Amino acid sequence: MTTLADREWRLIRDEPRAGATQMALEEIAARTALEDDLRTVRVYSWEPSTLSLGYRQDADTVDWDFCEREGIDVTRRQTGGGGIYHDRYADISYTIVAPADEVPGDLMDCYELFCEPVLEAFDWMGVDAAFASAEQASIYQPSCYLRDINPAHDIVASAAAGEDAQKISGNAQYRQRDVVIQHGSISYDLEPRAHVGVFDTDLAESTFTDRVTSIRDETGIDRDAAVDAVAGALGDWANATDSTWRDDELAAARKLADRKFGSDAWVRDREVLEPGEG
Repeated sequence: MTTLADREWRLIRDEPRAGATQMALEEIAARTALEDDLRTVRVYSWEPSTLSLGYRQDADTVDWDFCEREGIDVTRRQTGGGGIYHDRYADISYTIVAPADEVPGDLMDCYELFCEPVLEAFDWMGVDAAFASAEQASIYQPSCYLRDINPAHDIVASAAAGEDAQKISGNAQYRQRDVVIQHGSISYDLEPRAHVGVFDTDLAESTFTDRVTSIRDETGIDRDAAVDAVAGALGDWANATDSTWRDDELAAARKLADRKFGSDAWVRDREVLEPGEG
């Protein structure tokens, strides 16, 4: 339990949604944290499967034909780093949203705090996971799971393997309107063909499987149990109340998705459309 648990939190076990809407909901949750003094933890998935680009990632690194052919959406995150392929089944994602003045100002300290429930969830699932004990060099920089492994915010398994441990979760933060938003991708299963296929480069699938492991590979538990573990750890960490999005939040997220996270202007050029443009 953290001191944050003394505040008002909600836990949202979100339904599958399009990537643009999922990203928009984070900004809406930031507004709710400030205006309504209500913080959010949530676990969610992506429907359809989606490639989320890092904030400064060049759109030319994407194999757009592959994504279109495979029915994979593309959006762009507010956080930096490489692109992440969020498979509808193989990826489990989470978000934590809290006012900035309630969390450590030091980025590394904040990562340590916000990753507590993620590591707790791995422990519940029987996965020997921890922050990476050593940096690993980048294999392919445009891919989050193949770029350099950073001990500050990358989680690996099995931890006992030391420098040979494989990445199992990538986590990132950004600050907006005096709110800290952390989101992360947790690898439940491996889909190497899509993970390398979404990028406009020639990478062997083994490049991905050599670097990345998954909950299923480590413990064999089913996906629903893994989702429950992540949601339960987040809820316990924040002492959160089970909840859902309000209708006004969903409506605002749809509008934001249309003019930002789902628009070519944002996805390809990081440009946000003004209301009414499109």
